[in-house]
Order: sequence, then structure tokens, then C-alpha cells
Amino acid sequence: MNSPAEVAKNYISIGKNKVAMPVSKMLLLAVLAGMYIGLAGVGASTVSATVANPSLAKFAGACVFPAGLAMVLVAGSELFTGNCLIVIPLMEKQVGWGGMLKNWIVVWLGNLAGGILVSLICYWGHQGSLFGNAVAVANISAALGKCSLSFGDAFFRGVGCNFLVCVAVWMAFAAKDVVGKITGLYLPIMLFVLVGFEHSVANMYYISIGLLAKGNAAYLAAAQAAGLDLTNLTWGNMFLRNLLPVTLGNIVGGSILVGLVYWYVYVREQK
Repeated sequence: MNSPAEVAKNYISIGKNKVAMPVSKMLLLAVLAGMYIGLAGVGASTVSATVANPSLAKFAGACVFPAGLAMVLVAGSELFTGNCLIVIPLMEKQVGWGGMLKNWIVVWLGNLAGGILVSLICYWGHQGSLFGNAVAVANISAALGKCSLSFGDAFFRGVGCNFLVCVAVWMAFAAKDVVGKITGLYLPIMLFVLVGFEHSVANMYYISIGLLAKGNAAYLAAAQAAGLDLTNLTWGNMFLRNLLPVTLGNIVGGSILVGLVYWYVYVREQK
């Protein structure tokens, strides 16, 4: 396996290549990553929808969700949260602020498109009708909870999430084969889902599918029968009360707590 110092040095060229990629390719790969993470969300919601115990339901979903990052890293795509590590080549002056921010913006937008695309596929295919509309109710409930967070809660859950996601990426880069990569990323990703941290790209799917499900009369009736007050579940709250603070938290958790720390320890100090 690669040592942490080797991973840090390798990511300098990895990040440089990400920034130098043509925007058209960057965007397409970002759409794929959004779809991979969204599909992991579909699986996690489906497996946990009929589990009565909330803790067991969360655990079941957490066991499935790492499939998303596995597809991102092994199949190849561009994920905003992982790309927060581009701060490493930035600090080495191998990329500029403009290049890093361009990558983040393009990839974030592509991830959003991919997440919403998965939501549309599931909505049009009536995937939420599984188990007597239980999946749709679970989708609406999850989206409602995310849109009801305070700015501070969403921000700090975003920090915790991307700290773990970037650690997962780091551990995957330490491996030299596919099995090792998946094994390395699995536990940190499972952990962030299990404890309820907030991932901006995952939420692009989780909230949009809940909003779409809210527009289906049968799903809406089932959610109301379950006692859900859907006042906070709006497109505006998706962006302002969740994606904005969660994205900022993800940047802090990934870029500062992982990227800058490992750059300082393994790259800067060795010069």
C-alpha cells in the first residue's frame, strides 16, 4: 500500500490533472458522480424503509451507501466533496485559486444535475411505491428533516461528513488494487451515514426525490397519514437551509481538516 506521505505527494499530480481537465469532460464526469451517489441513496433508502427501529434502519442504510463512493473512485468520476482535497496542489502552487474554484463550481453543478436525474428516473419509474409507498414516505421524511435543520446544525454536520469522506478517499488512494480501495473507503463512509452527518452531493438526491414525491398525490397522502408536516419541504429550503450550509461545511471538513493538515504534515515539512 501507499503510505500517507506517498498519498499526499501523489495527490499533487492527481489534483493538478483534475483542474486541467476540459470543462466538458469535467461536467460529464461530475454528472456521473452525482448519479453514483444518488443511486447509493436510492439503495440506502430502500433497504431501510420498512425497518421499524430507527437505529437499525440507519445502520442498514449506512451499510449500503458506501457503494456510491466505490463507484466514484473505481469507475472514475468527479465528486465535489472529494475534490476539496485539491487544496493540496493549491498549497504547492501547482494550481491556482481560479482553477480550483472553477473545478469546484463545475463539479458541484454536475453533481447536482446527476442527483436530480436519478431522482427523476426513480420518480417516473414509481420506485417510491415499493412496500406500499413506504419508500416514498421515507424519502419525503428524510428530505423534510434535511430542510428543517438550522444553518449551524447543517454546517457542522457538513464539516463532520466531509472530514470522513476525505479520509475515506485518502484510504482508498493508499490501496493499489480494487478490493483494497473498496475496503479502505467503506468504514468511514458507513460511519458518516450512521451518525447522521450531511453530504451535499447525497442531499442533492435525497431532497430532490422528496420534493418530487411530495407532488404525487398517493405519496403525499401516505406522508400526511404518517403525520408529516411538509411546510419546510420546499425547493428554496433545499438550497438555502441545506445545500448552502452543508456545502460550506463540506469545504471546511475536507479542505482544512484533511487537505491542509496532511499537506502540512507530509508535504510542507519534508521540503
